[in-house]
Amino acid sequence: MLSVRVSSPSELSHAVEALFVADPHVSSLTILRGASVQPKGDVFIADIPRERANPLVDSLRALGVHHSGTISLNPVETWISKTGLSAEGLAPGQSADAVVWAEVTERAYDESQLTWTYISFMILATLLAAIAIVTDSMILVIGAMVLGPEFVPIAALGLAMVRKRPQLLKQALRTLVIGFAISISFVMLLALLCNVTHLVDFNDATSPRPGTDFIYHANWWSLVVAVIAGAAGVLSLTASKGNGLVGVFISVTTIPASGNIALALAYGIWNQVLGSSIQLILNITGMALAGWLTLLLQQRIWKRVTQVKVQRTQLPQADL
Repeated sequence: MLSVRVSSPSELSHAVEALFVADPHVSSLTILRGASVQPKGDVFIADIPRERANPLVDSLRALGVHHSGTISLNPVETWISKTGLSAEGLAPGQSADAVVWAEVTERAYDESQLTWTYISFMILATLLAAIAIVTDSMILVIGAMVLGPEFVPIAALGLAMVRKRPQLLKQALRTLVIGFAISISFVMLLALLCNVTHLVDFNDATSPRPGTDFIYHANWWSLVVAVIAGAAGVLSLTASKGNGLVGVFISVTTIPASGNIALALAYGIWNQVLGSSIQLILNITGMALAGWLTLLLQQRIWKRVTQVKVQRTQLPQADL
């Protein structure tokens, strides 16, 4: 269940009220006349099934509410309502499967911004990955994978293509490119300093590393894992009860690859620079494509489910 709150300007209040009243999926409706100061108008609070959020938001946007007013969606974790249960029964599909596009898009915009926090996490994760490579520690590699913040910007690439948001696509690409460039450069400079001061010598950087050499040995399995992880990650982002992101973080080799690129550049190990770069590109490409295809499939499946539900509810009326 979702709680929808709309601050509507006075000139649109009648149309907004009519929209809510006509929707059979609205299980409760509260209207606060004159409660909105900015914009000057009314406040509407309604409870709807999660599955009906997209059509309602689209209708409100068609009225132009979002230009001068506000539309907010808030999850209701616990609710007790017979009318709410009836509304859930009328709605197509299951709430756990419903993708609320406004919710997913807002998260993509928020978490794909190039911020100091994002860059800091990228640097720390890449630095941890470089230490993991020198010490050949799989535990540290996993820690670096979990610490990396790069997945949402990668998923945002697919979302931008599905929802036709060129600004989101530009923002996510910019964040990814600059984030990886800064983190790799920073860690490379630290590695050069370690080389000059002999804190880490050449033999430590080039010695056999059976636990972490997969980082610069890219193959088709790298792409397969990236595709699976990308699809699972997008499902976790869009589902109301998704909890699979940690598994995604420890499946892909983006951050470890960037850490090895930085280390290999500092020590002039060019075959590892090439191998890690291929690994990084394969992982980003695989996750972005998988995210795009998963979102596209979800959009089409949900559209089909909605159409079937509407046809079934109209059949008895036609027979009568």
